[in-house]
Amino acid sequence: MPDEPKTIVEFRDVCYAIDETKILDGLNLLILKGEILILLGESGCGKTTTLKLINRLISPTSGDVLIDGKSTIGWDAIKLRRRIGYVLQEGGLFPHFSVADNVALIPGLEDWEEVRIRERTAEMLELVGLSPTKFADRFPHELSGGQRQRVGVARALAADPDLLLLDEPFGALDAITRSNLQKEFAKLVGDLGKTAVFVTHDLHEAMLLGTRIALMDKGKIVLIDTPENFQLSDLPLARTYLETV
Repeated sequence: MPDEPKTIVEFRDVCYAIDETKILDGLNLLILKGEILILLGESGCGKTTTLKLINRLISPTSGDVLIDGKSTIGWDAIKLRRRIGYVLQEGGLFPHFSVADNVALIPGLEDWEEVRIRERTAEMLELVGLSPTKFADRFPHELSGGQRQRVGVARALAADPDLLLLDEPFGALDAITRSNLQKEFAKLVGDLGKTAVFVTHDLHEAMLLGTRIALMDKGKIVLIDTPENFQLSDLPLARTYLETV
């Protein structure tokens, strides 16, 4: 019998509210080692809130979020965030940092030796298809949107985290660049054996990248399944998505 996949993240009856407005309502979810879990849904459904709870940018109003079996409340918030890669739209790069400095940010904060930082930075830029000799000294405003996203992914991977969080990272890109980066990202995560949680409102992207798709609506997960089974769902909201593809 094969070993059961390890649970990396667990949500236990998690609610999150701002004043009287519930953003998440009794969320239960297991995220397994090595999978790409897609959080799919329209704006306001709770996708990004779910992501922020994982690296403790916010804390639950009630319930518990566990990372490697330990509540996020029990983690030192800074240490927790440094062990999780985080990629935003446009890469979320520091504009006054060079490409190399952006990629080296977390290793530097973790007091890696300078030689190791330089080697790791070069390795990560190569990994995402950017030549270090050509791009290391450039600044974000000198890059295309696709190049900034590659730097964002390189930075997220630099400290070798087990878990990556991605909040619509390719949403602002043109269709060709987006398609290329989606394929490269899926291969990269698979080759490196990482676990990823990926927010999108685009079903095509979800079907292409996801090991499982968690469809969210009004702060709840209304369906979670493989892309193949998602296509067969008779849930009205899922059918609405499928009709647009």
